[in-house]
Amino acid sequence: MYGMLLESAQHFVQLEYGEDVWLRVLERADCKHMVFNTRQTYPDELMTNLAAALAEFTGETIDDVMQFFGKCFVRFFSNLGYACMIKATGRYFCDFLQNVDNIHMQMRFTYPKMKSPSMYTTHIDPQGVVLVYRSTRQGFTHYLMGQLLHIAKELYEIDLNISVLGSSNNIPGSRSVMVKFRIDFDNREYIAKNTRMKAPLGREFAPVSISFLLRLFPFGVVINKDMLILGTGDKLLQAWGGSSILNKHITEVFKLRRPKGISFTWGNVMYLHSVMFELELIRLNDNGAPPSTDNTPGTSSGLDRRGSQGARSILLKGQMRYIDDIKAIIFLCSPLINSLDELLNMGLYLNDLNPHGLSRELVLAGWQHCGRLEMMFERAEQRSTELENSYALLDRWKNKSDELLYSMIPQTVADRLRAGASPLSTCESFESISVLFCELYDFDYSTIEGAMDVVSSMNAVFSCFDSLMDEFNVYKVETVGRIYMAASGAPDRTESHAQNIANVSLELLKHVRSLKLPSGLDIQIRIGIHSGPAVAGIVGIKVPRYCFFGDTVNTASRMQTTSLPGKVHISSDTKALLLADRYHLESRGLVWVKGKGNMETYWLYDKTDKDVKPTEEDAARPAGLLVTDI
Repeated sequence: MYGMLLESAQHFVQLEYGEDVWLRVLERADCKHMVFNTRQTYPDELMTNLAAALAEFTGETIDDVMQFFGKCFVRFFSNLGYACMIKATGRYFCDFLQNVDNIHMQMRFTYPKMKSPSMYTTHIDPQGVVLVYRSTRQGFTHYLMGQLLHIAKELYEIDLNISVLGSSNNIPGSRSVMVKFRIDFDNREYIAKNTRMKAPLGREFAPVSISFLLRLFPFGVVINKDMLILGTGDKLLQAWGGSSILNKHITEVFKLRRPKGISFTWGNVMYLHSVMFELELIRLNDNGAPPSTDNTPGTSSGLDRRGSQGARSILLKGQMRYIDDIKAIIFLCSPLINSLDELLNMGLYLNDLNPHGLSRELVLAGWQHCGRLEMMFERAEQRSTELENSYALLDRWKNKSDELLYSMIPQTVADRLRAGASPLSTCESFESISVLFCELYDFDYSTIEGAMDVVSSMNAVFSCFDSLMDEFNVYKVETVGRIYMAASGAPDRTESHAQNIANVSLELLKHVRSLKLPSGLDIQIRIGIHSGPAVAGIVGIKVPRYCFFGDTVNTASRMQTTSLPGKVHISSDTKALLLADRYHLESRGLVWVKGKGNMETYWLYDKTDKDVKPTEEDAARPAGLLVTDI
C-alpha cells in the first residue's frame, strides 16, 4: 500500500490521542518507520498491525479501529483535493458507488503500484444497494466501511447503515477476498431520476437497427449471454484479418485488460456496466492462428502487443451497454491511439476511426493519452517489480556476506571498519582478558580411513565448539590444525571474562564426551587457560583476521601443551579471577614451562563433579615438580 494511507492514520492518531500514544503504537506494532512517505509502498499488514496495537490502548475492537482508519483516510485526502474528484462522479451517492473503479483507473496514473479494489452494485432499490467488494488485501473490510460512511456523511449528506451479507477469503483461482454488503440509505431520488430517464420522450421513434449502430461504431462488438460474438463493426473485421469472427467466444478474440482482477463473464459485465472497459484485440499470426500468449480471462498480455508482420495490437476502450430488445450487450468503443505513427503501426487509417466524436482530431493533435501512457506505467511497474526482486536478492547476499565477515572479524570491529575507520585504529590494548587453547588430542589414525574422515571428525568437533561460543560471550579467534583458540574480554570488554572462559571450557569437555563422530572415533581434548593483558587488532588485507598478541597468549598456549587429556589446565592468574564457590580447583603443583620457568598451576573442575580423581599419569608423577619439555 502507498504511504498516504499510513500517513492519514498517523496524522489523526496523533491529533486525537497524542504523540506519546502514537509512538507506543509504533513500538507495539514493531513498526520501524517513524515517518511515512506518500508515494512509497509499504507492506499491507502494517495497517492491520497498527490497528491491533491501537486497539490495545483504546480498549476498542480491531474492526472499530480499522473503521476509524478508513474515516481518517477520507478526511486526509479531502484536504488534498480528492473530495472534488469523488463529488464530480455524480449527483447521487449511488453514482459514486458505480464509478469507483473509474476513479481508481484514473488514480493509477499518479500511483502506478496501487492495488485498487473492485466494487460494483448488484441490486439497487429506493432503500439502498447491495455492493460487492473484491480486494487482494485481507482484513480491510471495516476500513472500506469507514470510508463509505464518511464519504456519504461529508460529501453527500446522507447516513448509511452497512451490514455484511457474506464474505469469502478463498475465491477459486484468486488470492482475493470478496465481501457482499447491504448498504441502507435514502436512495429515492436516484431511483426517481432513473425512472424519468426511462420514460418516453413524448413521441415514438422508429427503432434503430444494430447494423446502423455498428456503422457508427466500426469497432463495436455485440455479445450474447453465452459470451459469443453476434456482430462486429466492419473495421474490427478488417483489423482481425482472419476468418469470420462471428460465433466465436469473446476470449478467443479479445483479452480483458481493464478492469483488472475479474473474469470476463456475462454477470461481471452486467454488474460493471458503468465502468470503462479496455479490450485488446488478439492479432493473428501469418498462419492465421493467434499468437502464443496467455489468454487467461482478466489478464493482460504483457508489454508485447505485436501480431502478424510486427503490427501492434489494437486497444479498444469504451462502455458495455445492455440492449433489452435483442437481449445482448454492445461494446461501444474507440481504439486508443496516440499519433499518426502509432496509427500506421496498428495497420489502421484515419477514415477507419469513428466518424463522430473527436477521435480523428485527437490523433492529429497527438494528445490522446491512454495507450502510450499506460504502456509506460506498465513498463515502470515491471521494472519496479524487477528492482524489488533485485533488492530482496541483494539483501540475502548481504546477509551472507555479513555472516562471512563476522566469522573473520568481530561484529563491533567490522562495523567500525564499515564506518570508515582505518584497520590500524582497531588495534587496542586490553588490561585483562582470558585466552583459551584447546587441542584435539591423541588421534588413533589406524581407526580412520583416509584424510576425509580426519576432516569430518575435526569439523564435527569444531562446529560443536562454535555453537557454544556466543552462548558464553566468548569470541572464537581461529583454528590452526588441531588447535582451537578463543578469548573473552576482547573486543567486547567484560569483567567476567575468566568466568566465561571457565564455563565454556567445562562445556567443551561435556560435549566432546557425548559427541558422536562420523568415523566413530573417541577423541579427547586438553585445554589451557591464562589471563592477563593483551593487544588485539586487524591483521591482513586479503583474508583479514582479528588477532591477539602478548605474553598472555603465549602463556595460555603453554597451559594447553602442559595439560592432560580431558583436563582444563589454568594458571594462578586465572585462578585469582575465579569465584572459589562456583568451581572446584585442585592444585597441580609446580610445572616447568618453557620460557616461563616454574609456575604454580591448577586443574579446573565443575563444582558438581564429585568424582574428581587424578589420572593414572598424574598418580605416577611425584608430588610437587612436574617437568614437561615443549
